[in-house]
Amino acid sequence: MRLRLPDLMTCAAALALSGCIASTPAPEVSPRPEQRAMAPAPSSESAAFARYYRSVEARLVGDGLLRTDGGVTDAPFTAAMLAANFERIALYDEYALIGGRFVQQQTPSRLRRWEQPVRIQAHFGASVSADQRAEDRSILSTYATRLARATRHPISTVSSGGNFHVLYLNRDDQLTAGDLVRRLVPGAGPEVIAEIENLPRSTFCAVYAFSETGGRPVYVAAIAIIRDEHPSLLRRSCVHEEVAQGLGLPNDSPSVRPTIFNDDEEFALLTPHDELLLRMLYDRRLQPGLRPGEDRATIRQIAEELIGGPS
Repeated sequence: MRLRLPDLMTCAAALALSGCIASTPAPEVSPRPEQRAMAPAPSSESAAFARYYRSVEARLVGDGLLRTDGGVTDAPFTAAMLAANFERIALYDEYALIGGRFVQQQTPSRLRRWEQPVRIQAHFGASVSADQRAEDRSILSTYATRLARATRHPISTVSSGGNFHVLYLNRDDQLTAGDLVRRLVPGAGPEVIAEIENLPRSTFCAVYAFSETGGRPVYVAAIAIIRDEHPSLLRRSCVHEEVAQGLGLPNDSPSVRPTIFNDDEEFALLTPHDELLLRMLYDRRLQPGLRPGEDRATIRQIAEELIGGPS
């Protein structure tokens, strides 16, 4: 139900799916004064989206899903499980670019992460009210602090000069988001623009991460899309998952638990297990470019250190 993409190929036809953008910073983009002053009434389509997502959240919560407890009491895992889960989530992609479209197809990939500090910047469509913007910024700031603690990598929120852009858009904003995306990430290709502007209702949120042209498999920019029509728990869940995925955990797996990297929607928020995956991802003993099956002894050693011994 959510869309999570590998780092994106935007300037070369190759199967590696490594993103390609220039290293020059994107210009600062701010909403026009009239956008800040008054949120326009949503279209009938956007209003229908809001009703749909409210019903989805209510159904999931009623079914015992979208849990916020982290699974610490009923989903134990061993070091061996953590090591296997890391390989499945960090070293595989959930989507592939085929014929100019992103298709859900798990494929072996390589380890990718950020090396420069991650500066998370929120951007809001005209639909987002002032009160909602304040709440979203607070949630994003608190989450960035948690991610920095988990990864031991510099991650913070900024009001300008961001390189990880979180766009809060309703359906009406989404349909014309291409110009904003091109200004934020000038190298974003037509496939990315088309996907963002045409995300179907069944896709709750999305993230797109980019590497430099011809460079190592390290991220230099990312864009996450969060729907303004979401009620509070789905909205927060999308922020948790897409920002974490944009740090370098691109895959989902039905066999991994307890995690937000799983389409069964059992957990709404980043779990303690997921924090360990992030710690492993940013451990300097693992290098960008690592592929499935490589250096498993080191992966297992790191997992055992985090768990507290072999298990």
